[in-house]
Amino acid sequence: MATHLSPCSSSSLKQQETKLLLSSRFIAVPRRCCFSTWVQFQPRIHSRNHFQLKSSNGYPLNAVSLQDGLETSYPLSETENAESTVSITVVGASGDLARKKIFPALFALFYEGFLPEDFIVFGYARSKLTDEELRDMISKTLTCRIDRRENCEDKMDQFLKRCFYHSGQYNSEEHFAELDIKLKEKEAGRKSNRLFYLSIPPNIFVDVVKCASLGASSANGWTRVIVEKPFGRDSESSGELTKSLKQYLKEDQIFRIDHYLGKELVENLSVLRFSNLVFEPLWSRNYIRNVQFIFSEDFGTEGRGGYFDHYGIIRDIMQNHLLQILALFAMETPVSLDAEDIRNEKVKVLRSMKPLLLEDVVVGQYKGHSKGGKSYLAYTDDPTVPKDSLTPTFAAAALFINNARWDGVPFLMKAGKALHTRRAEIRVQFRHVPGNLYKRNFGTDLDKATNELVLRVQPDEAIYLKVNNKVPGLGMRLDRSDLNLLYRSKYPREIPDAYERLLLDAIEGERRLFIRSDELDAAWSLFTPLLKELEAKKIVPELYPYGSRGPVGAHYLAAKHNVRWGDLSGEDS
Repeated sequence: MATHLSPCSSSSLKQQETKLLLSSRFIAVPRRCCFSTWVQFQPRIHSRNHFQLKSSNGYPLNAVSLQDGLETSYPLSETENAESTVSITVVGASGDLARKKIFPALFALFYEGFLPEDFIVFGYARSKLTDEELRDMISKTLTCRIDRRENCEDKMDQFLKRCFYHSGQYNSEEHFAELDIKLKEKEAGRKSNRLFYLSIPPNIFVDVVKCASLGASSANGWTRVIVEKPFGRDSESSGELTKSLKQYLKEDQIFRIDHYLGKELVENLSVLRFSNLVFEPLWSRNYIRNVQFIFSEDFGTEGRGGYFDHYGIIRDIMQNHLLQILALFAMETPVSLDAEDIRNEKVKVLRSMKPLLLEDVVVGQYKGHSKGGKSYLAYTDDPTVPKDSLTPTFAAAALFINNARWDGVPFLMKAGKALHTRRAEIRVQFRHVPGNLYKRNFGTDLDKATNELVLRVQPDEAIYLKVNNKVPGLGMRLDRSDLNLLYRSKYPREIPDAYERLLLDAIEGERRLFIRSDELDAAWSLFTPLLKELEAKKIVPELYPYGSRGPVGAHYLAAKHNVRWGDLSGEDS
């Protein structure tokens, strides 16, 4: 399933660049130099990596140089466009994730014109469905949510006509060979690029990859596979999974997806830091007192108890979503925006982290509770969960990074289900002002005087900075105010779903937001000893009422490190 590459001639590239510079205002930069045919996906001119600045005389400046490793785009001729196709196969097409996230994301990309001109979508699952039955199933979840254009229904019909279905077993090479025949019929002899999205349980990843590799990989283009978490339960199982996948795939063909990395505010994190002089000098132990990564859901397992009980909140949220965000937050400035340069810096952070101690972790489990005349079941009341389950539905942890930039700064994580609100945010609490002239105006509560930068990932995406301010009037009364960038006010157009961004990146071969195998190893190395200790000692989770703020132990953990959880103040509740 390796991608077919051809040697690149530096002299021929220079000639092509020179001709384009002479004949056009636009320059073409190949994405990775060495695909045998350049493939253009239109209209990617307004991509995240391309923006336009104007010089003082009003003429545009290209903000991306040829040496940056980024690309600008230009339209290919019809002949060049017709040379290749992209076939997207959703394995596990009848499942919830495929219906609710993957197919809607693909339609949104098509609706906005981001998919290549010649693409097809195949659903693959064990369920016996026809093409029309698949189209009917996914049409119920497709919406023109980005805006309300008049041609929405026409676009939907056009998209559905490109969707097909093949029924087969996940461990059958013969059935995948039959899929290959159908794909070739649609590709009609053109260069075929194939993307497989594994929306299936992890225990059948290897079977599907083996059968797809041997029976349905592209013979003359690239083949890529998107793998959904969980990537194992610990270091050993994750390593075994990676080893098995690499029997049939190269590392650059495996796209391990963590959809949180595709969220708008997470992507904006590096822009905020590296593109604003006001923040980068402050991004260290000298000015930052602590950093908090908070994830909460206001619902329980709701039918996923069986799956969740096998993994728990630490494996489900902390080891991947929150740890990945922490690595992005704390990494050093990468050499460039190239995927490998960014992932190299993230790995350095993960390998620099102190071992996670049991004394710096609190686990909890929600219990039944009545609120507003309504009763909520306990976690162990779920019929798919064992009555004596010790699986945590809440966890809080204090982590530390052993390097010069972050030495001594606590990075606090908190994640839980059945809490009082739904939120995901990053909170950066800065140090107190030394010799603050106005400290008497805050009384004994110095936390009220703390500047705090908050990135609210969901819901209602926002960035706000808490600053101290004088209340208008004759007296000297201070107040803490927010400098607020609320996305829905500044950018009225709805923000694309994370799956849209990640699917588009996978099609384009952009790996920056996907997890490399050594990243995965480093993440599991941090959490595996803790998980084994929790299970070996049968640590009983602290109970907390459904709909509450979580177990009291989380507050003691924060206080131990001289921290107050930022989401507990009245203004943020």
